[in-house]
Amino acid sequence: MQADNPTLADKLAAAIADGILDGRLKPGERLDEAGLAQFHGVSRTPVREALRQLTASGLIDMRPRKGAVVSKATPEQIESLFVAMAEMEATCARLCALSMTPIERRRLQARQEQMLELAEAGDPDAYSDANVAFHSTIYAGAHNAPLADYAMSLRRRVGPFRRAQFRMQGRLLRSNEEHGAVVCAILAGDAPGAHAAMLHHVSLVEDAYEAFSLSSRA
Repeated sequence: MQADNPTLADKLAAAIADGILDGRLKPGERLDEAGLAQFHGVSRTPVREALRQLTASGLIDMRPRKGAVVSKATPEQIESLFVAMAEMEATCARLCALSMTPIERRRLQARQEQMLELAEAGDPDAYSDANVAFHSTIYAGAHNAPLADYAMSLRRRVGPFRRAQFRMQGRLLRSNEEHGAVVCAILAGDAPGAHAAMLHHVSLVEDAYEAFSLSSRA
């Protein structure tokens, strides 16, 4: 399970996704593995894994004899991903309120407090990495390995869209406030409250992404 440190493939996927979502890489444009590897100074292996991740998100198509081509995820595809992600994360949060150990609860609270510093500093990249670690802590705290694995797999698919929303003005601080509501419910052992707070959080993430998408096309 991905925790504090994103892999090289994760970083490459984020960089390529940023280019697609902000319009620098256009639909139909071919993404050459060798060229990307040379540009980023890496081997082709992490590039191949990054492209596989983005294919799962609907941002890239893999076509016979043409390779990776920039696609464009439809609003329906993105909405389906967010709905699934919200349900998975809300279930994990509910189970955390029931199952987290005292040490795990303190660790989760500490992560949320540390992320406030990143939000106040206005560092979207560092906040995005810390955000993955925060949600990974919730997956692990559910103490249900199949559910945690599925949540992380789904998160990789929706990750580019979640990352993009942090470019919106004021979004980092609002995200941290939403995390605070989830953490408070988990610390209180309020399972229904944790479930509801996480559902609300992910719905606002989707709203923020849609606002980013509209602004990037303007």
